[in-house]
Amino acid sequence: MSSLGSEFADRVLGGWLGRIAGNMLGKPVERGDLWTRERIDGYLRRAAALPLTDYLPEPAGESDALALRPEWRQCVRGRIHGSCRDDDVDYTILGLHLLETHGFGFSTEQVGELWLQRLPYLQTFTAERAAYRNLTIGLKPPLTATHDNPYQEWIGALIRADVFGWTCPGAPHRAAALARRDAVLSHSGNGVYGAMWAAALISAAFTAPTARQAVDTALTVVPASCRLARTVRRVVCLYEARLSWEDTLTTVAAETAGLGWIHTVPNAAVLTAGLLHGDGDFTRTIALTVRGGLDTDSNGATAGSVAGVLTGAAAIPDRWRAPLEDTVRSAVFGFDGARVSDLAERTVRLARTNAACELATLPE
Repeated sequence: MSSLGSEFADRVLGGWLGRIAGNMLGKPVERGDLWTRERIDGYLRRAAALPLTDYLPEPAGESDALALRPEWRQCVRGRIHGSCRDDDVDYTILGLHLLETHGFGFSTEQVGELWLQRLPYLQTFTAERAAYRNLTIGLKPPLTATHDNPYQEWIGALIRADVFGWTCPGAPHRAAALARRDAVLSHSGNGVYGAMWAAALISAAFTAPTARQAVDTALTVVPASCRLARTVRRVVCLYEARLSWEDTLTTVAAETAGLGWIHTVPNAAVLTAGLLHGDGDFTRTIALTVRGGLDTDSNGATAGSVAGVLTGAAAIPDRWRAPLEDTVRSAVFGFDGARVSDLAERTVRLARTNAACELATLPE
């Protein structure tokens, strides 16, 4: 972006608020093998909450309540007082701390060191837990990602990418390069491409006039032949053919069957469909994305980040913002109880530093 003034700051804050709100919206139903798209909509119908325009309602019956994640009591409308702790937000905070500590020239090894210093082992999952374990036995990247790690293409690296997009506004290739450096600690293949794509998507949202154009731009940073890119293009084609959101997800679910509900590729499809059919509307974007199922809190968080950047914080309805009480819970050492507004201000300072450094290196 040519200027990183007050509008930019509002859009970064929008990204933070959108990420946290989207994460909170999806958290109670975060189990894609149980909470299918059909089951989520059934829950909403029983609670008279379709169309979805707010955080999830309280369950209409005991069977629904028992199926929700145990944190639901802190995540449904009327019960939210600040954000719940979640890895989708922990890694965003950790990424901010990484850039503040080591700058934009950080190494993958330094990412691993900060995990060991700041992140409790039991608050890591799947690929991140495998990489964490590998770090403790002395392995170095890229072996940390490939040794005894069956989760290398799952969604974990994608959820870590936001801060690289926020601090590289309008520079999707630079954002993707930073995300790749982070991702290879724990992921390979489409797991890494997912992180690069998400970082570029968020970076592009600062300058793209529509969500569709941000999606198109993000595809330029990953190999055109990778399964992630082919699946995202498939969703775009179905959208262009005017297939409904429901039929789009049904079609792509059949084409990605067998990958599992935490794999990067099917989740990127759900996220892309939510962004395209949400068409820049914050509420519609995160609601459709979470209703799409699979890794609902992760997808809701990334969709909220993109939509929040596109609209800016001032345009996010108060029903999403107010319950967060400008407060974030986190397992990252030293950050629990941080103010969302402070985290956004720190992100803006990093982006301005990054922009100044880039200008300083341009030829005269």
